Amino acid sequence: MTDVSDGVLHTLFHSDQGGHEQVVLCQDRATGLKAVIAIHSTALGPALGGTRFYPYATEEDAVADALNLARGMSYKNAMAGLDHGGGKAVIIGDPDLIKTEELLLAYGRFVASLGGRYVTACDVGTYVADMDVVARECRWTTGRSPENGGAGDSSVLTAFGVFQGMRASAQHLWGDPTLRGRKVGIAGVGKVGHHLVEHLLQDGAEVVITDVREESVRRITDLHPGIAVAANTDALIRTGPWGELDIYAPCALGSALNDATVPVLTAKVVCGAANNQLAHPGVEKDLADRAILYAPDYVVNAGGVIQVADELHGFDFERCRAKAAKIFDTTLAIFARAKEDGIPPAAAADRIAEQRMAEARRS
Repeated sequence: MTDVSDGVLHTLFHSDQGGHEQVVLCQDRATGLKAVIAIHSTALGPALGGTRFYPYATEEDAVADALNLARGMSYKNAMAGLDHGGGKAVIIGDPDLIKTEELLLAYGRFVASLGGRYVTACDVGTYVADMDVVARECRWTTGRSPENGGAGDSSVLTAFGVFQGMRASAQHLWGDPTLRGRKVGIAGVGKVGHHLVEHLLQDGAEVVITDVREESVRRITDLHPGIAVAANTDALIRTGPWGELDIYAPCALGSALNDATVPVLTAKVVCGAANNQLAHPGVEKDLADRAILYAPDYVVNAGGVIQVADELHGFDFERCRAKAAKIFDTTLAIFARAKEDGIPPAAAADRIAEQRMAEARRS
């Protein structure tokens, strides 16, 4: 990642960007801000995607994550039926150590300088209160608080959409959309995961949880003292005292499905909120070879982006909830397309999304 002058956007165009339209490096020495804004596609409209605040090991890792996440947002927004392309931003650093109001305002100025090509929102490490600050410098900010004209916490509808994806998976695999009596393991019970726990318990599922943050686990166990807790994700996905999982829900960071985890998965379904769950091309085939049904992450976790997109036009929660409920039908359609074409569900979802983007470019 090239060092750039304070307050100046440095835009990269490389042949190996994977089709991204624009990659912007941002630096403000006064506040310690270092950020990457990646715009993958604006074929369907302004790029929309959240801001991740994370202590990347290297600046190259930050760029790579921004590129992957932005591409994923293009596909997510297309499959959600939104008139938005895909973009993503990452701020480099530990938010618990360097996040300040001044840094967020500086970041807002960088986003604003793109003139609406990129619309930002919350992601890992950023919250509604942060978007309220960013919005003071940038009108292309969503995920704000209701007091500041926003929709509030988008994790509510993200969890609802993942739950709809699980219901569709159950319908496809077991012939019934209920999760009653099914064992569901959730890795990550933070912003989205703790809402998902409630949906599942209300539907009669048996839930097992794990999280690297002790306080996140404690929040769940305080409410539900009898809930099972796995020591870590590796223990969760294997056979434990709770038996074998029916559904595994990765709800933390990406690459949860990889060469180490897929061979030991006990679950018959993977359906979770995390972005970029497939660590590399070919993992979707490994899952199919083991007869594990994969609900594509960017399809089932689209409830949040449905909410923040609606915020741009005057937020209505019930309207958004109705749109997020359609994730059930979309997921079933992907499974049907996968069966028809003889390909994994992830490939089927990609084909449908790419078709919509291609049609938009031709129109």
